[in-house]
Amino acid sequence: MIVLPGMKIALVGGGTGGHFYPLIAVAEAVRDIYPTAELYYFGPHEYNADELARLSINFVSCPAGKVRRYFSIQNFTDIFRTIGGIFAAWYKLFVIYPDVLFSKGGYTSVPVLLMARFYRIPVVIHESDSKPGRASNLAKKFARYIGIAYASAADYFPADKTALVGIPIRKSVQTPHPNPHEFLGVPKDRPIIFVTGGSLGAMRINNFILNSLTQLLPQFTVFHQTGPTEEKVVIQTSQALVADKNLLERYFVKGTMDAETMSALFEAASLVITRAGSTTLFEIALHGTPAIVIPIPEDISHDQRTNAYAYARSGAATVMEEGNLTPYLLTSEIQSIMGDPVRYEAMSRAARTFATPQAATQIAQVLIGIAQEHGSI
Repeated sequence: MIVLPGMKIALVGGGTGGHFYPLIAVAEAVRDIYPTAELYYFGPHEYNADELARLSINFVSCPAGKVRRYFSIQNFTDIFRTIGGIFAAWYKLFVIYPDVLFSKGGYTSVPVLLMARFYRIPVVIHESDSKPGRASNLAKKFARYIGIAYASAADYFPADKTALVGIPIRKSVQTPHPNPHEFLGVPKDRPIIFVTGGSLGAMRINNFILNSLTQLLPQFTVFHQTGPTEEKVVIQTSQALVADKNLLERYFVKGTMDAETMSALFEAASLVITRAGSTTLFEIALHGTPAIVIPIPEDISHDQRTNAYAYARSGAATVMEEGNLTPYLLTSEIQSIMGDPVRYEAMSRAARTFATPQAATQIAQVLIGIAQEHGSI
C-alpha cells in the first residue's frame, strides 16, 4: 500500500445512533487498515464525544436544519440553520480539504454533501434503509460509491456504483461477551426477552410491555431498555401493575445502554422485541436472535415499515403493526415463537444468514482506495 502522509477522511451523518454508530464502525475499520489517517466528523454536535475521542476523530461543528414530515414551526426556522451549515461547510471543507467524504445520510449531512460537490471532493454514501432518504437521493448522482443495506434499495440507485454491503457494526457489539449473564446481573434460570425502542426508547412499546408483564414474568426474564426519559416512570408503573412483587425480580429496566451492555444482551437474549431501525436489526442478526419487530407507523417514519418487512422476509423476525397490536397479541406471539423449537431455530438460522459482519471493512477499503487516488492527483 502506498502511504500518503496526512490522508484525510471526513465523516458526516447523525442525529440518531442509527446514523452515528455505523460511522464509528467504519472509523474503527479505517484505523485497523490505515492507522495514521486523519479523521473528521462533521455535525451540529458531537453526539458521543467519548467515541470520537477513542478513535482520535476530530469534531468539526457544522449546523444543519431538519425538514420534518409533519407541520412544525421549526421547519421554517431550520431553513436558516441549513443555510448557516452550508456556509460553515463551505469554509471548513476548504480549510481541511479531505481526500474523501463518507456520508451516512440524515439531515445533518446535507450542507456538507452540497459543499463536497462544490469542491469536487469524492463522496461515498451508505443507505441504511430499504427506501432511501432525502440525503441519499440528493447525493446519488455524484457519489463515487453507494453502499446499501437491503437488496430492495438497489432499485433507487445507479447499478454501476451500488453494492449490497449491509450495515457497519461496531467491534464492541460484534464481539461475543464472555459472561453476559454475570455482567448483566441476570440469572440463567429462564429465557431472556430483550425489549428496546432504540437509543431514545419508544413509549408505545413501553406501554405494551408494562401491560404484558403479568403474563410474561412467570415464564421469562424481561430486560427492558425504556429510553432515558421514561426509566423512572416505567419502574413506578410496573410496581403498580404487577401484584406479585416477587415477579419484579425478573424485570430489569435501563434507560440507556452502552455498547458493552448491548453486546451482552444480544448474546444472552432468547428473543428481541424492537423497532425497525436498521442498525439494531443487523446487530440482532449478527447474534442469530429471533425478533419481533414493531415499526414506527409510516405516517411518522417513511422507512421503518419497509425495513421491518424486508428483514422479516428473510425469516428472521415477525412484524407486528403498532396500530393493530394489543398486549394479548404480543404475549401470544412471544409464546408462539418460544414454544416452537423448530420455528425458533429456523428464525435464528435466518438471522445469521442475513448478518453482514464485514460491512465496515468493505466500506473502509473503498474510502482508503479513493483517498489514495485523490491524494495522488
